Amino acid sequence: METLGFVVNPIAGMGGRVGLKGTDGQVDEARRRGAEPRAPDRAIESLETLARRAPESKIVTASGPLGADAARAAGFDPEVVYAPGSTGDDHSEIPETDASDTKAAVRAFLEYGVDLVLFVGGDGTAVDVAEMLTEAGDGDTPMLGVPAGVKIYSSVFGVTPADAGRVVAEFDRIEDREVNDIDEEAYRQGEVRAELRAVVPVPVSSGVQSGKQLASGSVETLAEGFAAEIDEGTTYVFAPGSTVGAIQSALGMDPSPLGVDVWRDGEVLARDASEDEILAVLEEPTVIVVSPIGGQGFVFGRGNHQISPAVIERAADIEIVASEDKLDAIGQLRVDTDDEAVDESLRGWTQVRTGRFTTRLLKLV
Repeated sequence: METLGFVVNPIAGMGGRVGLKGTDGQVDEARRRGAEPRAPDRAIESLETLARRAPESKIVTASGPLGADAARAAGFDPEVVYAPGSTGDDHSEIPETDASDTKAAVRAFLEYGVDLVLFVGGDGTAVDVAEMLTEAGDGDTPMLGVPAGVKIYSSVFGVTPADAGRVVAEFDRIEDREVNDIDEEAYRQGEVRAELRAVVPVPVSSGVQSGKQLASGSVETLAEGFAAEIDEGTTYVFAPGSTVGAIQSALGMDPSPLGVDVWRDGEVLARDASEDEILAVLEEPTVIVVSPIGGQGFVFGRGNHQISPAVIERAADIEIVASEDKLDAIGQLRVDTDDEAVDESLRGWTQVRTGRFTTRLLKLV
């Protein structure tokens, strides 16, 4: 890799912890709820890894928080080839960027002649990059994502920001991968409408994640067994997903399909809750119930940002539940919470409940 085009969607992922399930069209509401930027730190982490492994890399980027700030923070001296009008000299506030800024930056990268486009964001940002590569008539320049969005359904992302930086530095092959996106408005209503938006060349290695599987097997016996063993006086934080939702249904709850619910002794304490709303009702002991994402294996860090490091640290126990079929497809579990200390505390061999009485040992990395 000789020249890298680097662009950051600075608002990506802001809606996650505050319960918005995405940031498209929701930036003002996310800020009102106290959301903090997520993408800038993840951008820096990816480039710091690249700097350690390939310090000679040349980076062209967009101005300020759209790329240049992160590149400089990671130790690079980037060449700025795009500066949106909304970005002034003071970058303390995130500019009101939109898809046109991402596309304009990518167009400038292609005109410059970059060898790879590295972007920081979620599936929406991936679509913007892929669309510009297509519109520009460039089917050869590969793209790779640093995961920072709430929803990551595409198979064009590094597993973690550090993995993305490593792949950029070391990849030796490219293959076509899918860019998928979902309707955020439908997602907020509990419905997943996934759509294949593009097939693009991606540098690949073990550090590039698989696409998310949308189907799952029956978990009826698992749910019944779990519900039968509920402990009185314990607060349960139920993560999104159909497997955990089956447990909630077995308890007589009406689960929010893609949100986080908090329950204790037959009472729903918070429904479709944000991070702050979860923390406000937690009482000891607390158990988090979560199922890994099919095809990817993420337990935390994809689609459940409301269950933040602060929430995880308050939990006395974490119950991971999944069908055997899902675990067969995953192979191992993953975590990516934005807090390395919390991630490290979760890593290692862990038990996953697979049925009424059965468990399976799987490694969390």
